[in-house]
Amino acid sequence: MNSVQRSGGTTVVASSDGRGWRGLEAELLRVAPGRTHVPAATQHRLGIHMGPPVNADCRCDGRTHRRIQKHGDIDIVPAGLDGFWEDDRECVILRLKLDQSLFHRAMSDLGRDPNQQPLVPTFQLRDPRLETIAWAIKAELEANVPSDLLYAETLALGLAIRMAEAAGACSQTSRSATTLSSRQKALLADFIECNLETSLSLGQLASLLAVSLTHLKAQFVNSFGMPPHRYILNRRVERAKVLLAHSDLPMSQIALEAGFSHQSHMATTMKRILGQTPREILRHRV
Repeated sequence: MNSVQRSGGTTVVASSDGRGWRGLEAELLRVAPGRTHVPAATQHRLGIHMGPPVNADCRCDGRTHRRIQKHGDIDIVPAGLDGFWEDDRECVILRLKLDQSLFHRAMSDLGRDPNQQPLVPTFQLRDPRLETIAWAIKAELEANVPSDLLYAETLALGLAIRMAEAAGACSQTSRSATTLSSRQKALLADFIECNLETSLSLGQLASLLAVSLTHLKAQFVNSFGMPPHRYILNRRVERAKVLLAHSDLPMSQIALEAGFSHQSHMATTMKRILGQTPREILRHRV
């Protein structure tokens, strides 16, 4: 992706624009030394510092914070607030924007009231779980072949849940969620199998069982041993493998039948999961 220069010495290195992500926006930014104004937004924002330390001053919500900003340090700015950041050298920032509706849903699923426990400006936060989600989002931004949209939706939900917990919510609801019943598990597995060629969403799966997104995520992992996006991707790979072995469809059609966006997406995914490309599988076809 080509870099885009913005005013104030900020360059957009990579962006989620045009990827169809829901509830989450992401930008990888190179920020020149000096003072940068970050205007208020309708979403909650996170800025994750990457690379060598810089001396940084920031002013937000009437507060001034001076520190040495290190790799992995996180600033959280709630929706509606602007701020000024000043760095003594060039730095790289991963900026994430989360829709308020997704944050409120996570708060509600965790049994919390966002009006009683609002998100507040937080500077130089260290949170390994937030960092893990942020680096996964960064990897998605930089990937030549993007993952299924369900994966981006899963990352957005995970970010919302962790931010809700950071706002004072506890994770008791998630911990208390055990597993899906055998009927629920079978229902989900059948639905996924019958709809692999479509763009599945977490909302569809949660609605099928009449449970919240937060409960679905925890119960799915406990029942299937992996997150929904990974399970669906594995099922798509298995369907593609069967079609390659037993049909005469062209590979471009097999990719669509298995739910991949295009042939190269199928090939990249199969190589990563199976260690074989579609052409290698065809060569071994009896």
